[in-house]
Amino acid sequence: MNNLNLIENPLVKRDVTILRDKETNTASFRAALNRVSYAIAIEIAKSFELEQIEVTTPLENTIGYKIKKQIVLVPVLRAGLSMVDAFLKMIPDANVGHIGLQRDEVTLKPIDYYYKAPKKLDESITIVLDPMLATGGSAVASFNSLKQKGANHCMLACLIAAPEGIKKMNEEHPDVPIYTASLDRQLNDVGYILPGLGDAGDRTFGTL
Repeated sequence: MNNLNLIENPLVKRDVTILRDKETNTASFRAALNRVSYAIAIEIAKSFELEQIEVTTPLENTIGYKIKKQIVLVPVLRAGLSMVDAFLKMIPDANVGHIGLQRDEVTLKPIDYYYKAPKKLDESITIVLDPMLATGGSAVASFNSLKQKGANHCMLACLIAAPEGIKKMNEEHPDVPIYTASLDRQLNDVGYILPGLGDAGDRTFGTL
């Protein structure tokens, strides 16, 4: 698990608990998810390279900073959309692409049905947003597509992760750092994370 970055923060732990609770309603679930996504965005941003610029304050000229590379957010549809707003509030000039992957409930493998991403991925930092890293199939398929389009500086942001998914990512994309708020115990026999939080997409969008 060399590429795993686990966010250890009391507020994040509190919010992950809210996300796990089956009694948490849709509005409270969305709010907690947003707060955790903010924390993940801040943690990821620690790795961004900065470039110095000159800025004029009301009193004098001084040195300021801007992010050196363009940031591209790529939510995995549809659950990944739930993380976009928080990331855009922290990185308002980020570009946003989309990847549509649907899990085959028999094989548990992802089916690709949509792809759209900004140009010049080779000059950008590409962050895939997906609340759940379970089997790792969707994440691997996402980075396969993005790297084929030129992405060479990639990261994965997720709320919770299973050891099986991390192992799969380590095998297929060892260069991609994973940022998560929780490392859970395991997958069950149908590929859901335990203890998990249920289906993040359904709980975010109220489609239970």
